[in-house]
Amino acid sequence: MNEGAAQKARIRAMFDAVAPRYDFLNHLLSAGADVGWRRRAVRALALRPGERLLDLCAGTGDLGLEALEAEPGLRVVGIDLARNMLLRGDAKRGAAPYLFVQGDAERLPVPSGAFDAACVGFGIRNVASLDRALTETARALRPGGRFVILEFTTPRAPWLRGLYLAYFHHVLPRVGGWVSGRPEAYRYLPASVAEFPAPEALAERLRRAGFADVRWSILHGGIAALHVARR
Repeated sequence: MNEGAAQKARIRAMFDAVAPRYDFLNHLLSAGADVGWRRRAVRALALRPGERLLDLCAGTGDLGLEALEAEPGLRVVGIDLARNMLLRGDAKRGAAPYLFVQGDAERLPVPSGAFDAACVGFGIRNVASLDRALTETARALRPGGRFVILEFTTPRAPWLRGLYLAYFHHVLPRVGGWVSGRPEAYRYLPASVAEFPAPEALAERLRRAGFADVRWSILHGGIAALHVARR
């Protein structure tokens, strides 16, 4: 097994293990801010009735389901490596037109140009190859299709950065590990954020992958960033 395949296997196993408490901990550990961030991401997509939305690294489908709340006429496909996450998402979708598919963001099981828009919320940093995932997303979108990335980042203001890092490296792993029973997953979270490209660097990677009109916004002083781009 090569390094990329081994990383995917570890990520899949980790998220399968935390799936039962994943949604609860997202809301708890962000003090509910994740809900507003997702709503802002959906607004940035400017979705219209009948459009097809690809929800990458979908987890339990929170971002795609938020999109369906805003525009019930969508058709949504959510793709994720972790089967247990998808099962929980499928159980909570009700009658919503959301199809959950187990698959790899670096090898999307969809035709080229099949989607009008794509989104990913707090999952793109978990892929083994960011550039392959971005290129695959560009392939899956029709020309002019919109793409939104919502992801954690690190604040730059020294006072906020210090508070944030203290919380991220000490409080979050303890609370997340205690509630989920999987402390390694909540030690992984701050490590993965630290390794992820800064907003400017991610914007450049999007451009290299075939996206244009790339822009981004900093949320909550730099705790998260929202990137918007066009295929």
